[in-house]
Amino acid sequence: MNSGYSKVVLALGSNLGERNETLTEAVADLVDPPEIRLLAVSPIVQTKAVGGPPGQPDFLNMVITVETNLTPHELLAHCQSVENKHHRVREVRWGPRTLDVDIITYGDLRSDDPVLTLPHPRAATRAFVLYPWSLIEPAATLDGERISTLAARAEDFGDLAPFDGFGDFDGLPTAGAVEDR
Repeated sequence: MNSGYSKVVLALGSNLGERNETLTEAVADLVDPPEIRLLAVSPIVQTKAVGGPPGQPDFLNMVITVETNLTPHELLAHCQSVENKHHRVREVRWGPRTLDVDIITYGDLRSDDPVLTLPHPRAATRAFVLYPWSLIEPAATLDGERISTLAARAEDFGDLAPFDGFGDFDGLPTAGAVEDR
């Protein structure tokens, strides 16, 4: 990592529209500015919605690691602009969304700022963040514990499923689905 750059973990999720395509495009959009360099991209996992209104479509989730010389608030503004580009609507807390981008960690920075709390205040209990992160950084820790251990303890761990590339529109198969008869 270059001097002046901080390593950042970003979590991405989508449960509306062309979820897989949205995540792919969002990764490119997030690392488009020269101040952000991509380090690693996790596999995508499919999960049930955690929190929010019942009956939501399943989420596709992934984690990327980047290095940046943007400040945490500049990075947050950039992440929100990428969400907006992908038609993110904020009507219902933890409601369905085309794209959600969360800053999980920003170097070793700790912050209780209500606009940007770091590390992310719920990350340590969310397998949909921890598990994909553990696939690209097996030795990573959060609050002094291995993220793989935290993932296995998380309530939503049993709901994780590998994403096979099918069912990329609102959690329903759009192509390539095989039915048993």
